[in-house]
Amino acid sequence: MSAPEWFESLTDELTIGVRERDGLTGLVLLGSASTAGRHRRDEWSDHDFFVIADPGRGARARASLDWLPDQDRIVLTACEGEIGFVVLYDDGHVLEFALAEPTELAGIAVGEVSVVVDDDAGVTAALVEAGQVTAAAGDSFDPENDARLVLVKILLGVGRIRRGEVLNGGQFVRTWAVNHLLRAVRGRFPGRSPEARDTIDPTRRFEVDYPDWARAIAAALDAPPERAAREPSSSRGAFSSLAGMHFPAVLQTRSRADSAGRAGNDRRLVPVSRENDLWPHRHRRCGHRSFSAEDWLRTP
Repeated sequence: MSAPEWFESLTDELTIGVRERDGLTGLVLLGSASTAGRHRRDEWSDHDFFVIADPGRGARARASLDWLPDQDRIVLTACEGEIGFVVLYDDGHVLEFALAEPTELAGIAVGEVSVVVDDDAGVTAALVEAGQVTAAAGDSFDPENDARLVLVKILLGVGRIRRGEVLNGGQFVRTWAVNHLLRAVRGRFPGRSPEARDTIDPTRRFEVDYPDWARAIAAALDAPPERAAREPSSSRGAFSSLAGMHFPAVLQTRSRADSAGRAGNDRRLVPVSRENDLWPHRHRRCGHRSFSAEDWLRTP
């Protein structure tokens, strides 16, 4: 059996398992597991889905997963939150799913889906329809605000790294700052992002939509976290180009004392100078002046 055939076979077995299990009334395939996303499937594709339980029966349904196919090939299962599960098979294939009552999935956002099991009342289809409306409403960007957050997350991350919290600070630089940067790029250049993009996670398939940006950001992130935040040869193309070229007027940031009026005891941000380090220090005695993203990211 070929890989595509096996994927479809597993989907069929999941469908049978849900239909035959008392208390389960819905199955929704997500992303590449759905019919709409099947063209993207490859050897790394997993099964993402929702399973809907009857009202009042969610906890009991989550107590046993013996309806999943190929039980003898399951290597491990793990919980993600109250209603989420991950299942790993011996060939590396992964199931990621939520098993929940309709009310427990209220407010979800969904993109590409296939409803393959539903009850006579169409509860699952109605849940999916509401989820697609939620996704469409949330599919918007504020690139100027995200660009500001890029700088703040980098500043906080570098500060924690210098405090010795390398792992936590690295998350700020490599994860939070990058996520906001990718959102800012998508918002700033929406014409380069296809309608078929992932409306739930802006980081997905970014390399396909913005290859030059992706290469620059990936090159910066190959370095240790503080260097990734300040590397002139690579991150300047990613962080400084965005902040300095595309948002020059918006990213004027004033010292905290200017807006807070607490001149005696708050920690103000000092602009970068040629003699200073790359990142502005927090200092109690500094002049009041505005400084831009280029000040923050200028290479000494």
